[in-house]
Amino acid sequence: MDQHSVTGRTLAVERIRVGAGGRHGGAGVCAIPLISAGDPAPADAVDETDAVRVAAWYALSGLYALSLPFWMSGTMSQLINQSIQRSTAQNPEVSPPPAEVISTITAMMSGVLWIAAIIGVVISVVIIIGALNRWTWMFYVVLVFLGLGAISLPFNIIGALAGSTALNPYSLPVWVTWLSVVLGIPSTALFVWMLVAVTRYGPWAMTRKVESPQMPQPATG
Repeated sequence: MDQHSVTGRTLAVERIRVGAGGRHGGAGVCAIPLISAGDPAPADAVDETDAVRVAAWYALSGLYALSLPFWMSGTMSQLINQSIQRSTAQNPEVSPPPAEVISTITAMMSGVLWIAAIIGVVISVVIIIGALNRWTWMFYVVLVFLGLGAISLPFNIIGALAGSTALNPYSLPVWVTWLSVVLGIPSTALFVWMLVAVTRYGPWAMTRKVESPQMPQPATG
């Protein structure tokens, strides 16, 4: 009995001698594939699991990016006002900028947030489409994005614990940093999952359709 491995599945092949008068005077050989009952999950299942997890995560990421302008605009306005107040306190001889200038800067920051949100949504949609279609290059793009997030997670944790430090140069509220930590944990877990999957099975589990072997005709004399 020969053993063959086809896309992670153990295939037992039983050879049965049929007839007589084959090449070199031997009997004909017929190969019948028998799939063992203890086969692991097909590669298609791993493939679909990867695609669904990536698509779900980036659907949530797109919604998060779209929500940024709504709750970050006020925070950015406060940061701008605090920065101007600190500058005025450090340089009392310099008059503070007019209110119109401050309003213009705040409006510009809101515009930047909306542009960033739109870009984030577009990227998320493209990744979702690529994941559901199981594009090979998209797998590695997602792996890079998640890897960068995994690298930044320890720094976000340190910044959240330390408060205002060199890791938080803009003095963002602590809850914003902790939000980054909360989002970074599942992102890092997904990165580890995909890294293990690509090591064991290849990108998107390298799904291949395997055709059933044709039954050879018995050798005739």
